[in-house]
This record gives sequence, C-alpha cells and structure tokens, in this order.
Amino acid sequence: MEASLFPQQSNVTSYGPTTLAVITLEAFAGMWINAFIVCVLCIAWIKKKTLNSNEKILLLLGCSRISSLCFTWIYRFLSMIYPHILHVQTIRQLLRSLATLFNYSNLWVSACLCGFYCIKIANFRNSFFIYLKGKVDRMVPWLLLGSEILALAISIFTHLLNESLQMNNITSTGQENFWEVTIRKNKHLFSSHFLAGLVFAASFLVVTFSAVFLLFSLWRHKRMMQTNSMKDLSMDAHIRAMKSVLSFLVMYSINFVCLILKIIYATKKENIMKLLIYMYLFAFPGVHSLILIFSNPKLEKALLKILSCVKCEGFIK
Repeated sequence: MEASLFPQQSNVTSYGPTTLAVITLEAFAGMWINAFIVCVLCIAWIKKKTLNSNEKILLLLGCSRISSLCFTWIYRFLSMIYPHILHVQTIRQLLRSLATLFNYSNLWVSACLCGFYCIKIANFRNSFFIYLKGKVDRMVPWLLLGSEILALAISIFTHLLNESLQMNNITSTGQENFWEVTIRKNKHLFSSHFLAGLVFAASFLVVTFSAVFLLFSLWRHKRMMQTNSMKDLSMDAHIRAMKSVLSFLVMYSINFVCLILKIIYATKKENIMKLLIYMYLFAFPGVHSLILIFSNPKLEKALLKILSCVKCEGFIK
C-alpha cells in the first residue's frame, strides 16, 4: 500500500510545482468544506444532545476526510520540498500509517453512507429489506465502529507489509542474487497493491449496488406517481434524488478508476497522468462533501446563512 498511496521520493520534475500548487489548493479547500460540516453537526449535537443516523455518518465522514487530506498533503509536500525529512524512518512510517488509516476510513464510511441512503429511501417488499429498514438506525453506530476497526486492521497489516519490505532491503547484501531480491520485493509490492485494490473494489461495489437499488426504487416510485397523477412537487423531489444519486455514482466511478491508476503508476516517475490522478483524488473529498451539503437541508441552510452574512459585511465595507 505504501507504493499505492504515496509517491516515490524522487527529484522534483517539471510537473512538481504544478502538482503541488494544485493539490495544495484542493486539499485546503476540501479541509475547509469538511470542517464546515463537522462544525455545523457538532453545534447541533451540543444543542440537541443527540444526532440522527445520517448526521452521525456525515460527522465521521467529515473527520475522516479532513484527516486523510491533511496527512496525505503533508507527506506529498515533504516528499517534494523537504525530502530529507522523510529519510527519517519514524516520520515516514508515521505519516504513511496515519494517511492510510484515514484514507481507508474515508472509503468505508462513504460506502456506509450510500448503503444507509439506499436502505432508508428505497422501497422494496422483500422481508429482509423491510427488517433492515426498521433496524438501520440501531445498526449505524455498529457499522461505523466496524468500519473504523476494519480500516485500522488493514492499515496495520499494510504497515507490517511495508516494514517487512524495508527490512528485506536493509538485510540484502551485495553478494545476494539481484533477481532474488527483485522477486522478493515484487512479491511484497504485489501483496500491498492487491490489498489496496481489494479495499477499493469492495467499497466501490457497495456504492454501486446501493446506487443501482436506489435508482431502481426511485424509478419505480416515479412511474407509480405518474400513473396515479400525483403532485409535481413530490415528483420533482424524487427526480432531484435520482440526479443526486447518479452524480454520486459517476464521481465514485471516476474515483475508483483513479485509485486503480494510482496503483499502476505508483512506481513510475512524475508525468501528466500522475498529475491528473492527484488532481482528482485531492478534489474528490471536497467536491463530494459540497454535494452532500446541498443535499442536506440543515447544512445548506447554515451555508447560505454564512454566505449571506459575508455578503452583507462586504456590502457594508
């Protein structure tokens, strides 16, 4: 996973300054957007002394994305501007482990959010689905806890793989067969990349199936409303929901492709493809969270209130 999440420590190329400038802008914008979500939900939590299931997922998702963007950006910044700092084994491993942990947490909590939306909004007559709909609010805390435990377990396993690879590199001698060292290193990298791809694929499948089931349910409900000549207001609400789910599915699909490409290009030098991959991966947490804000009435109202206050102050000045 080391190679899949983080760039190799190489000299800054012609794409280096451009990449750093773009991902810095995207990372800080994403952290501000997710910090807004966390602040609004924490204030609501203090006032009401409780949060509903959707807000619990959004709160944990916001915290995970802030942490993931922060540690990944720090590692990227140091690798390009102060690469000698990452020569210290403790600092390098700490940053990698934390970024890996929160990156996996972000993936699993995002998948939980899509699954929650599917169960809450979709309407199916299947008895098991009806049972899940009735129990989903009680299941959410356990799902979030399980997601964090799973993210922690995978990050620890990834750390152990990287430590093993590092130890093999240190203990390898000049007299040892070069091909044996290369084959052993490739085995470790394959294990790391396979684990990364498995996690990405699993979370992507959860998102995909949730979106497909939800779209099918909303499409069927839309047809039923048309048949019964229901009001346009209800129809418009369901159409907006379908558009929102479709946007989620498209963004997650592109995100999944970029994550896989990041694994493929991990051992290659800086190029335009890596620049585009990093640009999208750093932009995704902020853009997706922005969509979540405008699809949540409470968050949207708080954002519009802040923007109106800023606009009024600017007009007065």
